[in-house]
Amino acid sequence: MTSDAAPGPATPTTPEIPTLPERLGLTGRSARPAGVWTDEEFDTYDPDAVYDAFVEWAGDRGISLYPAQDEAAMELAAGSHVILSTPTGTGKSLVAVAAHAVALAKGERSYYTAPIKALVSEKFFDLVDTFGAENVGMVTGDSSVNADAPIVCCTAEILANLALRHGPDADIGQVVMDEFHYYADPDRGWAWQVPLIELTGAQFLLMSATLGDVTDIVDDLEERTGRDVAEITGVERPVPLDFDYVDTPAHETVETLLQDGKGPIYVVHFSQAAAVERAQALSSIRIVDRAGRDEIADAIGGFRFTTVFGRTLSRYLRSGIGVHHAGMLPRYRRLVETLAQRGLLRVICGTDTLGVGINVPIRTVLLTALTKFDGERMRHLTAREFHQIAGRAGRAGYDTAGSVVCLAPEHEIENAQALRKAGDDERKRKRVVRKKPPTGFVSWGERSFEKLVESRPEPLTPTMQMTAAMLINIVARGGDALDHVRSLIESSHVSATRKTELKRRAIAIFRTLVAADVVEIDRDEPLPATPGGIRRPSIHLTVDLQPNFALNQPLSPFALAVIELLDPADDGTDQGPGTGHYALDVVSVIESTLDDPRPVLSQQQFKARGEAVAAMKREGIEYDERMERLEEVTHPKPLAELLDEAFTSYTASQPWAADFELRPKAVVRDMYERAMSFAEFIDFYQLARSEGLVLRYLSDADRAIRQTVPEEWKNEELHEIIEWLGALVRQVDSSLVDEWAELVDPRPVAEGEIVVPPAPPSIVVNRRAFTVLVRNELFRRVQLAAQERDEDLAALDPDVDWSAFLDEYFEVHDDIGVDARARSPKLCEIDESASSDGRWSVVQIIDDPEGDHDWRIRAEVDLTASTEAGEAVVRVTELVHL
Repeated sequence: MTSDAAPGPATPTTPEIPTLPERLGLTGRSARPAGVWTDEEFDTYDPDAVYDAFVEWAGDRGISLYPAQDEAAMELAAGSHVILSTPTGTGKSLVAVAAHAVALAKGERSYYTAPIKALVSEKFFDLVDTFGAENVGMVTGDSSVNADAPIVCCTAEILANLALRHGPDADIGQVVMDEFHYYADPDRGWAWQVPLIELTGAQFLLMSATLGDVTDIVDDLEERTGRDVAEITGVERPVPLDFDYVDTPAHETVETLLQDGKGPIYVVHFSQAAAVERAQALSSIRIVDRAGRDEIADAIGGFRFTTVFGRTLSRYLRSGIGVHHAGMLPRYRRLVETLAQRGLLRVICGTDTLGVGINVPIRTVLLTALTKFDGERMRHLTAREFHQIAGRAGRAGYDTAGSVVCLAPEHEIENAQALRKAGDDERKRKRVVRKKPPTGFVSWGERSFEKLVESRPEPLTPTMQMTAAMLINIVARGGDALDHVRSLIESSHVSATRKTELKRRAIAIFRTLVAADVVEIDRDEPLPATPGGIRRPSIHLTVDLQPNFALNQPLSPFALAVIELLDPADDGTDQGPGTGHYALDVVSVIESTLDDPRPVLSQQQFKARGEAVAAMKREGIEYDERMERLEEVTHPKPLAELLDEAFTSYTASQPWAADFELRPKAVVRDMYERAMSFAEFIDFYQLARSEGLVLRYLSDADRAIRQTVPEEWKNEELHEIIEWLGALVRQVDSSLVDEWAELVDPRPVAEGEIVVPPAPPSIVVNRRAFTVLVRNELFRRVQLAAQERDEDLAALDPDVDWSAFLDEYFEVHDDIGVDARARSPKLCEIDESASSDGRWSVVQIIDDPEGDHDWRIRAEVDLTASTEAGEAVVRVTELVHL
């Protein structure tokens, strides 16, 4: 038996099996960061001994190496670069473990890179299992865990920027590049190429199932580094694939495949919505029997399905159907992967992201289309994309064969069904009205499928770019910056024409950096003379870069410059330079530097336009004028005018910032001002399919606010918002920090048990965050009261008479304040004196137009219930007019 994933550790019941660090003889010293070991400790590196230790460790776990794995491990131990281009299921992940073991034995820091954060995270946990939590770290740009460890998992861009900043002197002894075919990606390929050029002292393991011809890369790597390159390719799949094209409906095809013993089945879609819709459609057929459903229920156990989509997913899972796509919460994706690895899910409906190395064992890949929308147009799958997806079929050690099945287009399926219904009766067959392809259909069919099956992956086409951020990182390295830039461009694998374009681009950027006083040319202290006797002036930065420059939020310096324009004393009672609310204006500035969560903004615009149409109809505005005005309605953009003016001024002096786009928006602010929980926000904007994306955005915002805004600029309300946001993210899905703490001090896990994510800490313990939640609950009542939504209020508080209270109020006043002043903490009085009895008393003062403040909402907060629910549990006890 062999495995394509990094093998796990010995279970607590078999302590006699040595760990890999123990096999390498590194117990007690392997936890030290790279560079801490002494030369004396590692001057006796023995490649044969390291190779033998790795093979013995694998044998301890019942793993016998395939010939390709064995050859790669030997070459790595001997110090050669390895390009491993073998089919999925041939154990590339195990070779990566061998590579990290070699680096660890040498006392060198090794990096594992992947194109997507989900894969980086998966490999992080796999390597923790193998090498121990103390030896493995992770950096993804928005997360950093144990970053000084000797083994670091990161995205390709992280490694590329380190290579630009430090060059050959970077503390990187070895690089494992997974999914190396991204080298040809038009937008991101530079990040796979830069380390090959700059890290001349590192050993490389380049892995992919779909590389094609890599002769040029082999030749360049040998010449540049002086190391041999072992190219291991052309290996026969241990689990052969069969291919079939069918014209039966998806549910019939799935039933047939399951009956033929070809499960688990991964049904591939090219949109998240289509994947979820398919899961819903398949839930009407019997996927697993009663015993299987009981086993799934036992495995899920106490897993917390706390969101709208989570409850839907729970229903699918209990029917033996999984859903897997990037819009899901991380803990839901990991649960689906874990259940699939246990063999409990017979069908998984997902997107093509599963083709990017995620380790879910499947027997059959069922393709629903051979075209995809790439963000600009609908196009056919490339041979590389097809083979990446198809290669997931067939589980080494479990299956003797894998199947790749392609469904015909829907109109073909309907036509085939109609013909089958007509049978052999020629008259009936002639009367069948053939359904035509839908408008805009990009034609594909059985011949397209056969062509993809027979095609080899396209040759990798290298790409390179030059940006101000890249140039600044190179200048920050020190030394002869101009020579470093020239060398990078000349050494790149692109055409001569493209190199000329890059040189011109670099010169233009350099001039703008000098003009903006970001880079200074020092002719008084020139660099040492070149061999030809030429003395170039030294070049250095005039600004200090944050350590994570171009790795995290490159517009953070701009955000600081704008926040300086705001008044920390502005509490919303007076109008400042923004909207009259310092803490929320700071949030808006930070949000403008973050990537757009497009599904959220789209739904915000949809909701805003719906409300605008309703308002214009009430005003009697004619249809044509309504449509014209509607074009101007977009998602909320607080401070847009201030931010645009500031950005124009900033890029004049800091031209590198023009490489990035400013994006005013309000997601965190919108949620806060609407006093919504995560679930309420998702429901309000109908974002159930994108809740994972929403959570990632909120997590990015939380981290950016904490890391960007200096402590002295944080007033009490901003501190409260920060704590509220962090607690909200953690309550929805435990952060990597929580999971890291669990890894460092793990609880024993019984064999076969589903690892339930650790429960988030009690929300009550974080007083600042909990206070915001309490105020939000009270202010939500104020907002509903202002809209005279008696029924919604009665549903929240059935023990008080909201209708009578509001009738009495509106006899005296015309409206209820809901602006920044109305939600001021001064109008929400919290009495914690009874906390020993498990409750707080709260009084919410309503902001009436006259400012009398004599209408009040009295409530109790149940601390025990709040701890269990992960949110503030508030009960209104009395509505009072003083």
